[in-house]
This record gives sequence, structure tokens and C-alpha cells, in this order.
Amino acid sequence: MKLWLEELASPIGTLRIVSDGDVLRSLDFEEYDARLRDLLRLHYGAYELREGKVPRAIKDTLRAYFAGDLRGIDALPVATGGTEFQREVWAALRKIPAAQTMSYGALAAKIGRPKAVRAVGLANGANPISIVVPCHRVIGSDGSLTGYGGGLERKKWLLSHEGVAMALAA
Repeated sequence: MKLWLEELASPIGTLRIVSDGDVLRSLDFEEYDARLRDLLRLHYGAYELREGKVPRAIKDTLRAYFAGDLRGIDALPVATGGTEFQREVWAALRKIPAAQTMSYGALAAKIGRPKAVRAVGLANGANPISIVVPCHRVIGSDGSLTGYGGGLERKKWLLSHEGVAMALAA
């Protein structure tokens, strides 16, 4: 599989955007390049990653998100590998609107698997498309912030940027 990589500056760090030329395949922060590459390998097996050619629409939509157009990322086309269960969780994540959060338990119930809270948490943590597949919108059942692959400070920033009305103490 041939994939394209470009970087994009954001208020919370440089993003590494991976596309197949049509859709978004991965989005992670610059300092997590090893994780990005590991997830690509796990999802697609052999792949070739080259600089450039990420569609302008993806970059423009991400810029607009950081400028305040929170809903634009909802329409970005994405594609992932992963298991059927993971893809089910990631699809459910995309249905959590900006400025809203959901607990892992509520997300598990939403996909019809109320006892799969830990599995939902693991799938959430294996999400290869940060921000656009908004795993940052998932919080603990007590309203606390829980882990985020980009770090809790970024999770706080993203939720605050989206207007989540909650105490953002970790």
C-alpha cells in the first residue's frame, strides 16, 4: 500500500497526516512517529510511506477545525484497518458531537456491548486517526479525564477548544 505523509502545524503541536491520496488513514503528533508507523504496519501490513500528496481538502479542514470550525472534520473521509470491533468503536466515536463527551461505559452501551468497557477503552487507545476520530471526547465515568495518546494536556486543550463545559482537572 502506498501512503502519503505531510506535516501540519497546529496550536498543540505538529501533526503528521497520512493519506492514501484520497482519504485520511492516520493522524498523529510529530513526537509519536514510531507509534504512527507501528499502527500503519498493524493495520495494513507492508506499506510505503512517502512525503507529500495529502489532499488539500484534508489539510484545509484541519486548519479550519483549529480556527473554530469544529464540525468540518465530521465530513472528512477516513479509512482504517483494525478489527471489526475496533472499526465499530471508531465509527461510534465519530458520532460524538463536538463539545460533548461520553464515558467508556456509555460508548460500550451505544454500540450494544455494555460489558465491553475495557475492550472499548483498548480500541479507543488504538485509534490511528487522532482528532478526526475524536477519542479525546471519551472520559471516565466520573467525569475525569483519562489517558489520551497525545497527552492529557492536549486532551484538555481539544475539549476546551470544542467548548466542553466541565472541570478539566485530570
